[in-house]
Amino acid sequence: MIGMLESSLRIGPKESRRFLRFLTVGAGGTIIDFSMLSFLKLLGLSTLPANTLSFLAGVFNNFVWNRLWTFSEARGQRWNNQFISFVTVSLIGLLLNNTLMLLLEAPFESWIGYWGYIPSKAFATGIVVFWNYFANRFWTFRAKRKPYEYNYLSISNQNRT
Repeated sequence: MIGMLESSLRIGPKESRRFLRFLTVGAGGTIIDFSMLSFLKLLGLSTLPANTLSFLAGVFNNFVWNRLWTFSEARGQRWNNQFISFVTVSLIGLLLNNTLMLLLEAPFESWIGYWGYIPSKAFATGIVVFWNYFANRFWTFRAKRKPYEYNYLSISNQNRT
């Protein structure tokens, strides 16, 4: 699977493993999200608040596991700054997710009835996963560049000659 990712996306093995870890973490978050959405809908909550609450539960799960496992090299950075960035990315993802859900739920309901929110959620999730990965990879958990290291020893040796 990693080889297929590398050739189709033209990325190296390290980035392929990172993306697969992101997808694994996301699958856990998606299970939490879908389960909570279904539970809240069964309790009678309308789609928008149910989807928002379930999405945010998945976001919290995903932040913890992405920080600890997917982007573990970024653990040395301040978690609170990363969390703010992660939540910002996720809220934009939520806006995309809710928009797609609301656009697609009615057509799917006319086709399969009450459960039409499930395929609309699946489609929305499939789109939003790419936004979430790339925004978090290159903003939230980006590798910090090391400051330029000045070689004092070589300068002091040059001044002695």
